[in-house]
Amino acid sequence: MLLVVIIGALLGAAKASDDSCVAARVRYRAPSFKAKAVIDDGFIDIDSRTFQEEGKWSILLFYPFDYTFVCPTELMSYSNAFDTFQELNTAVLAISTDSHHTHLAWTRSKREDGGVGKLKIPLVADTASKISASYGVLVTDEDDEMFGAALRGLFIIDPKGKIRMMQVNDDSVGRNVDETLRLLKAFQYADSHVGEACPASWEPGSDSIKADPNGAKSYFSKHFTSD
Repeated sequence: MLLVVIIGALLGAAKASDDSCVAARVRYRAPSFKAKAVIDDGFIDIDSRTFQEEGKWSILLFYPFDYTFVCPTELMSYSNAFDTFQELNTAVLAISTDSHHTHLAWTRSKREDGGVGKLKIPLVADTASKISASYGVLVTDEDDEMFGAALRGLFIIDPKGKIRMMQVNDDSVGRNVDETLRLLKAFQYADSHVGEACPASWEPGSDSIKADPNGAKSYFSKHFTSD
């Protein structure tokens, strides 16, 4: 009997360990984290579970390094869209493996000199690389020039803490904030209109599609014709 209990405990521990190593996936709960961040010229503590407690959507914007080239263009564009994200009940977090001290210095650097200046979105310090690793965006190949950096990962997380969308770009290509907003609005629309889905290139105000064989016919007949 004792042997059975011990084996069961070991299997349970192994399962818990396996679960903690599962990479972030769409339709699964997003890995939670706590970290230091920079906003408004100071340090704050971030707990990702807070957004679910407040009923908010959240967007994680991983990027490689401070003081680089494509990164500031992305962060400034997402910061410029801060008010729109706020209207959509969404928090945006930018995350790299730099320290919060480096983040602070970068926000104090002039934009014309490669700094980001004052941003409206927090810069999260993933100095232990655990957040980037848990979301599957950390470069772990020691022979890679990007070793230790996070790739350009983008994750949309709903108020229940589930990942609804994920995208990972290689270092050389930045992301489009307008497309991020379009996707966010589409997921919010679909959630508030049960039984409807958003077709390709859907924009707010355009036709949705009934997610069943018969209901979808009205959309198809309106938008497609036989050759």
